[in-house]
Amino acid sequence: MNMDTHQLQSEKVASFISNLQTTSIQFPKERIELAEKVLSQIEFPTSRSEAWKYTRVAKIANLTLVNGNGTTSNLQYTHSAQGSIEITIENGVVTTITGDLPVGLTIKSMHDCSAFELKELGQLVPLENEIFSSINTLYLQDGLFIHVAANCIVEKSIEVTHHILGANQLANFRNFIIVEKNSKASLVYNYIETEGTASFVNVVNEVMVGENSSVYIDKLQNETDGNFHIETDQILQNKNSNFTINTITLGGSFVRNNLSIAVAGTNCETHLNGAYVLEDQQHVDNHTTVDHQMAHCVSNELYKGIIGDKATAVFNGKVFVRKDAQKVNAYQSNANILLSDNATVNSKPELEIYADDVKCSHGSTTGQMDEQAIFYLRARGLSEKSAKQLLVGAFIGDALEKISSEKLKTEINTILLKKFGWE
Repeated sequence: MNMDTHQLQSEKVASFISNLQTTSIQFPKERIELAEKVLSQIEFPTSRSEAWKYTRVAKIANLTLVNGNGTTSNLQYTHSAQGSIEITIENGVVTTITGDLPVGLTIKSMHDCSAFELKELGQLVPLENEIFSSINTLYLQDGLFIHVAANCIVEKSIEVTHHILGANQLANFRNFIIVEKNSKASLVYNYIETEGTASFVNVVNEVMVGENSSVYIDKLQNETDGNFHIETDQILQNKNSNFTINTITLGGSFVRNNLSIAVAGTNCETHLNGAYVLEDQQHVDNHTTVDHQMAHCVSNELYKGIIGDKATAVFNGKVFVRKDAQKVNAYQSNANILLSDNATVNSKPELEIYADDVKCSHGSTTGQMDEQAIFYLRARGLSEKSAKQLLVGAFIGDALEKISSEKLKTEINTILLKKFGWE
């Protein structure tokens, strides 16, 4: 890249952040200083970057966005003895927290947190060469601090619903979740259809899973066309822990999911599941990393996609097995069905193994609807449309069945029926 191009790219970053308000969250000072340094030097990624080879961010870079620095002056805490713990986020700011919290569970806006509570905020999130995580750090509007004390089993699910209202909104949001040893928590992130246009949701999730603890996350991304979404999940697992995340993407013009799990203890289980159903000119990019650092662990990864019209999908999954990670079983699979000649998928599962006593496999398949199967079903009285629905439902069903929240399963089925006519 010549000097003129570099200067032009630097000016794009400066222009993009020029209208944004710096965060008032009590981040550790060194994280803020590093984010400032990165943003003063970095450029928006292009297709020359391997991590962004098939995902172009020019439409985001050209947006003119505004954000508030967040306030909790109108935050409402309300009680509800029944059901889940429900949290509402509007344009990147916590507005309501409803539900009675069991002893040992703390949930609050980051604006209500002390510097001591946030002393480890950002430690799991790399900022070097990461423009969107740096923007999230320096211009963070609000976030949730969720702390599960040792020996606390949270029976209720924690449901976080995000809304975008208005045009040209930048919603920088962060979840900082600490689950101490011998504990359990289940969370649901729901990005629903929005009333916003030309807006950008930029979310970072940090999750520390303590020894002998379990964390389950179900995530639904169903924003409207014309909106952009980048989500970065950084997970740290300690020994004997279990972490599961299910990511379902059904809406939004542009969605990028960065998921990185450091399996830093022995005897851990890690489960990653995803499903994406795309139409029109939607673009979804799932980048996952599972880093096995210790022995006697298991990871399973299953992502399935259905891509129609002129939609595009990207899957890049990396599994590292370090030298000390003997007796690791790691499995990874990505499968896709293309519903039109103009649909595209780029799939790249990867394994890097430095240990010699492991069981690892990965695979990727992409194809079109099985015409023989359609003919077989039509011969037994089904219409062509019904036959295709049945095959598509069976293909993606095993990924959807892994969702732990029955409420979210029902919502997903309703969306699929409404958008695609699937029963």
